[in-house]
Amino acid sequence: MLELASRLLAVIDAGGRVAVATVVAVDGSAPRALGTSMAVDAAGAVIGSISGGCVEGAVYDACVRVLETGRSELCEFGFSDDDAFAVGLACGGRLSVVVHELAPIGQRNVLDSRVRQELEAAADGRAASLGLVVDDEGGRILAPGSAEEDPRLLREIDSARSSGVTRRRAVECDGEVVQLLLLASAPPPRMIVFGAVDFSAALASAAALLGYRVTVCDARPVFATAERFPQAEVVNRWPSDYLAETEVDERTVLCVLTHDDKFDVPLLTLALRLPVAYVGAIGSRRTHDRRLERLREAGLEEAELAVLHSPIGLDLGASSPEETAVSILAEVLQSRTSSSAAPLRETRGPIHRPAAEAESAARSAAGPVSLEGRAG
Repeated sequence: MLELASRLLAVIDAGGRVAVATVVAVDGSAPRALGTSMAVDAAGAVIGSISGGCVEGAVYDACVRVLETGRSELCEFGFSDDDAFAVGLACGGRLSVVVHELAPIGQRNVLDSRVRQELEAAADGRAASLGLVVDDEGGRILAPGSAEEDPRLLREIDSARSSGVTRRRAVECDGEVVQLLLLASAPPPRMIVFGAVDFSAALASAAALLGYRVTVCDARPVFATAERFPQAEVVNRWPSDYLAETEVDERTVLCVLTHDDKFDVPLLTLALRLPVAYVGAIGSRRTHDRRLERLREAGLEEAELAVLHSPIGLDLGASSPEETAVSILAEVLQSRTSSSAAPLRETRGPIHRPAAEAESAARSAAGPVSLEGRAG
């Protein structure tokens, strides 16, 4: 739901109602992640996608019913061949979906003010969290600070904001086990591209499509202009000086495309010692070998050099700037997920393994979670 925040608020602020369907459980090779949402407004327009096309029709019908009745619903799809093919879920997975209504003031199921605050935060690219209580009838939405709710639930929802990870928890409240889906939205991760070249322009555009907040940094103002990089923040600074001062975290991606030792060596000396997700540098194998020697001379240890992705990208046969951008982003994704990067036809097991394993781990955890006495 948080990923649709700006579009949901636009409908509600215009006086419209929406039915929001959210994936609350995933088993097997289901195509979308826990917490993914799709919405339908009163005019029948669809916002978002819940399954990559597999169960859209059945979920759409459920949304229409909820808009008619105002009552939330819990819908389950999958595993049985008849059920799977009836709704198009032929991938062998199983989805549980909660559908509920959100409406403006003056109508039923009015959008709670605290829920609205979290949606506004997500729409602005800030950290946000919501809780979706799941029961046999459907569920209800909670936000941190919601009135007359069990404080243990609210503390759990609030803690999801700092983690930025959507997950499902079984929470014990006064002897009752409550199934709680924690929806979390983190600010977009950063990608900093050093070097204002054609490859940087293609990479910045492609990375923006993937949700990165892109910055292009180059010491040469004649090349680093907003006109050349419309999808990015442009910074005219010496690269190593800028990196030393800007904010990075464990999700930040650093791509060094300057191809110039006077920039690369001081920049990489700093970058390889920062707690970031990925550091890559463009160049031929000869350039890479020369760069490694200079970095060793600058004092870097072999363990630090082992973090460097150079030559940057996966071996996809890329040559143009646009193809090279695909190669780089493919390696960034592979590095983030620790996947094999092998062709899917050569692998076994669920295709959408991260989502399936996360949900399986949540369901197999030892018993419900009691928040009494828990730190944080």
